[in-house]
Amino acid sequence: MLIRLAQPAELPYLQEIEIASGAPFRDVGMPEIADDDPMSLEALAEHEVWVAVGEQGVPLAFIAVGDVDGAVHVHQVSVHPAHARQGIGAALIEHVTRPGRAVTLTTFRDVPWNAPYYERLGFRTVEEPSPGLVEIMRVEASWGLDPATRVAMVLLPAQVRP
Repeated sequence: MLIRLAQPAELPYLQEIEIASGAPFRDVGMPEIADDDPMSLEALAEHEVWVAVGEQGVPLAFIAVGDVDGAVHVHQVSVHPAHARQGIGAALIEHVTRPGRAVTLTTFRDVPWNAPYYERLGFRTVEEPSPGLVEIMRVEASWGLDPATRVAMVLLPAQVRP
């Protein structure tokens, strides 16, 4: 597996990966999440987007990151279900870590492949979110995501694997 920056022509395919990776939300009673639209092409183009590609050079997964209050913020990480549970998501997160910078994200508190997964990677719940994280969670609430089901998490620099 190779991790590299996404090419502009791949962005529509990354939307397909995000749609496919959302399908398991049906199994946990969250069909509205499974049916949610993927990141727009414009939003993908505005972020630093990395892809994990397989032997054929085709993306298997992606991560879209940006800066939020000095941290590397994961706006989206999606692994195609055909390639799930192979450590690809963890490899993408490790790839975007920067020395001396925290990594943040927002996710579902109780979905097994969300907060519990990130906890296994070393992320911890943010008790006092930064202004940028508060704004992200406010926007998520405006999209209909119940704030009681969401959590902001951080991987502190000391926790980042070399």
